[in-house]
Amino acid sequence: MGDFAHGINVDELPRQIRQGIRHHRAVDAFTDTHPQVLASKRLFSSQRRRFAGVALDMLYDHYLLRHWQQFSNLNTGTFIAGVYREFREHEHLMPEDMSRVTRRMADNDWFNAYADLDNLGYALNRVAERIRFRHQFYDIINEIKEHDGELEQRFLTFFPDLITFAGENR
Repeated sequence: MGDFAHGINVDELPRQIRQGIRHHRAVDAFTDTHPQVLASKRLFSSQRRRFAGVALDMLYDHYLLRHWQQFSNLNTGTFIAGVYREFREHEHLMPEDMSRVTRRMADNDWFNAYADLDNLGYALNRVAERIRFRHQFYDIINEIKEHDGELEQRFLTFFPDLITFAGENR
């Protein structure tokens, strides 16, 4: 819910949701300042660097799926189905924009689709289509593919740090 909480008075939300939004924001801040993430952003061309954070956020879902067994004992299908179920069960707590997005995510199985790099490229281009100003975000997947090995290694260095941070800051 953290990405959809802009303009919402967080203090009026139930305690668990407030905690979740604050945790989400802390994770985002940690991620945005991590040396491996910053180095990854610098791999993108200057024309696309402005959008590198968005691309990396989605790319990290891809890498997490690619290396799932390294980070979880739970089956990916079971985990993803659980996330989609929680979306449905808690939709009444979501702002309208969020419920619309989470319904699309579940209906079109976005998380499993991200396992394929070409599907990720399609999703990134869909994001590009929603940008309302002149940009060069479209086809950023080409730069991702060009640097895939280094981006993946940087993710594998970053993600254990993120797990530790998230666990310590619940």
